[in-house]
Amino acid sequence: MVAKFLAYNELDSWLAKMAEQYRTIVPRREGDAVLFGPYCESASVELRVRPTQSPKNAVFPQCEALLTYKYNKNPEEPGRVEVEVNEHLDGTPTVVVGGRPCDAAGFNVIDRVYDTDRVRDLNYLTRREATLFISMTCAKPATTCFCNWVGGGPASPSGSDVLMTPIADGYVFEAVTERGEGLIKADLIDASDAQVEDARAVKEAAEAAMGDPVDPSAAREKLLEHFDDVEFWEAEAGKCISCGTCTYLCPTCYCFNISDEKFGHEGVRLRTWDYCMSSLFTQEASGHNPRPTKAHRLKNRVGHKFSYYPSLHDGNIACCGCGRCIKSCPASVDIRAVVLNAIAAPAPQPES
Repeated sequence: MVAKFLAYNELDSWLAKMAEQYRTIVPRREGDAVLFGPYCESASVELRVRPTQSPKNAVFPQCEALLTYKYNKNPEEPGRVEVEVNEHLDGTPTVVVGGRPCDAAGFNVIDRVYDTDRVRDLNYLTRREATLFISMTCAKPATTCFCNWVGGGPASPSGSDVLMTPIADGYVFEAVTERGEGLIKADLIDASDAQVEDARAVKEAAEAAMGDPVDPSAAREKLLEHFDDVEFWEAEAGKCISCGTCTYLCPTCYCFNISDEKFGHEGVRLRTWDYCMSSLFTQEASGHNPRPTKAHRLKNRVGHKFSYYPSLHDGNIACCGCGRCIKSCPASVDIRAVVLNAIAAPAPQPES
């Protein structure tokens, strides 16, 4: 395993050099939030606190042009119109620096949906294959973190190409993949044995700070058991205001909407994020909505992550445990509590 070292005061110069070869995405302070954006010398990088959002946008943009199209009249047959279509695939080499291990693991959830034997989303996969992740160990996990419930950890390498760990005088970079090794091998100095040991101690302390994990696997069957339990879901959704913050900050949500924007004889097909907590998400053209209340929508959101998705993907849970949906929820809805309540609740009794 390749281990390299970078002093704190050399971070900006290293990122500037990286930005000469890659589209370099970093967390930056914007008001009270820490958001991911392109590296530039005028915006300071914020690595001390966990970013408000995940770097999902780097691979799965909130809004993207899938293709452009144009209607052309055939000069030899004036009554005939031909459609010219140009697909947009963005393979710009990209490096995301400063996301957390849960953020990188979140892409594993999306991969299982967009890269299958049946369906391959080329817009997503082109960016995915062109993007490298240098994730930073969560030295001090937040009280809302629960990555160890879902198989992760504050120093988990899953999904990352490089893991960077803060120590007293800088960062220790440890390659996880061959591509990650190539990324750090040339421009960083070798880490000493003492520095590698310091990084190991930081990771062990972070793991210990998480506490004992809870096994949520029982939720797979229990959530189905409570599928028609209206009373249970109304109680769990009582505080929810359907704002959608939980889904827009989630690293593993992958729902989208498609719209065509036409201007004269030209147009663009856009893909934009959509979210299941919206009252319009499942509304049909007839006006009927099979999920008419926030209780129905919360049931779908939690059920998808901890029951429906695991049923389709070999038991893997569609949640990386980052806790952003808990931390940023204005009504303090806690997905952990919903899952545990579902597991603990007695089976609903059939109507007599």
